[in-house]
Amino acid sequence: MSVSDSLPVSPFTANGIRHDVRDIGASLIREVAHLGMGRENIVPLWFGEPDQPTPEFIRKAAIAALEAGDTFYQPNRGITPLRDALAVYGNRLYGTALDRENITVTVSGLNALMIAMQSILKAGDRMVTTAPIWPNIVAMPKVLGAQVTTVPLRSGNDGWQLDIDEFIAACAPDTRAILINSPNNPTGWVMPAEDQKKLVEFASERGIWLIADEVYARLIYDGSDVAPSFVPYVSDDTRIMVINSFSKSWAMTGWRLGWITAPKGVGSKLEKLMEFNVSCPAGFIQQAGIVALEQGEEFVAGSRARYSRARAAIIERLRDMNRIHLPEADGAFYAFFRVDGVEDTLSFAKDLLLSEGIGLAPGDAFGPEGAGHIRACYAVSEDRIHRAMDGLARFLTRQV
Repeated sequence: MSVSDSLPVSPFTANGIRHDVRDIGASLIREVAHLGMGRENIVPLWFGEPDQPTPEFIRKAAIAALEAGDTFYQPNRGITPLRDALAVYGNRLYGTALDRENITVTVSGLNALMIAMQSILKAGDRMVTTAPIWPNIVAMPKVLGAQVTTVPLRSGNDGWQLDIDEFIAACAPDTRAILINSPNNPTGWVMPAEDQKKLVEFASERGIWLIADEVYARLIYDGSDVAPSFVPYVSDDTRIMVINSFSKSWAMTGWRLGWITAPKGVGSKLEKLMEFNVSCPAGFIQQAGIVALEQGEEFVAGSRARYSRARAAIIERLRDMNRIHLPEADGAFYAFFRVDGVEDTLSFAKDLLLSEGIGLAPGDAFGPEGAGHIRACYAVSEDRIHRAMDGLARFLTRQV
């Protein structure tokens, strides 16, 4: 045996970067978007964000806070008035008894997910989630050296479904965390309340942490005001963290403001991770968040009604097209559809963009389970929906 054979395998690349980081794939959605940004007459439905700006009353609150000098460092977990307002908001929606000690304010839902995972996952641990899924959710545990098992959502006559028993069976002995994104990006699938209860009971029995990504909670189209949630299960006796964000419901994607609802004893640990990751959310943005919570219900309801109309329009248009298969879903603001005969969805999305000026997200971005699919964000005007669908129809006709 040579000396080199006896040396341990290095976790680092030749230039000193960890293999875990090197091996993370670049965003395929960004690859399409970068191709289209700066071009004229593009209909961009690639990102998950509304096409309308943040409402004026929220913008004015931030401006007022800036003019009042709110430009200094803030508490790691967020200012007390915002944490109180978030507890009140959760209690109103879910009939819970949360208080500020259950709340940690973060710099976006993404930051919330990352510190939640940092707090419980170490190298060699396993996280189980569904697929197709937003790619960041799979990448973040891998950055920490953890492993990810995905259980497929399957589409049928009743839309997207998860076999909850299959999901539970996939939780091997080394499973440290479960992550459920519902309403789901990219499919729009919503986990039923009875499955949530079953999963909470299983996770509690096994001592597994449950992370719930509920950033689309208010975007539900079955007549409810909010999707089924894990928030009512959060207590000092459970291992549950629920992630949420101001981005989707209040059209605040660029503001980067989110929060975690967790057992009271967890907050002080998350506080440390906030310090070492981003320090704190900006004070003037938190002031805007308070106003969004206290004055924003009319905007949330109006946005949901607007997206519902766009949803109806895109469903009608897609189902009139040959080669398109669209399972209906009750949540989020995406149409995730299969295109017969398409194997390379990245090339499909790029070709569609260059030929018709229509920007959609390739299904391959959401893992192997997204193969053959395309995602369109319908949080836009009906005019944009029809322009995008006209271009897609022309493109598909030429491909025949």
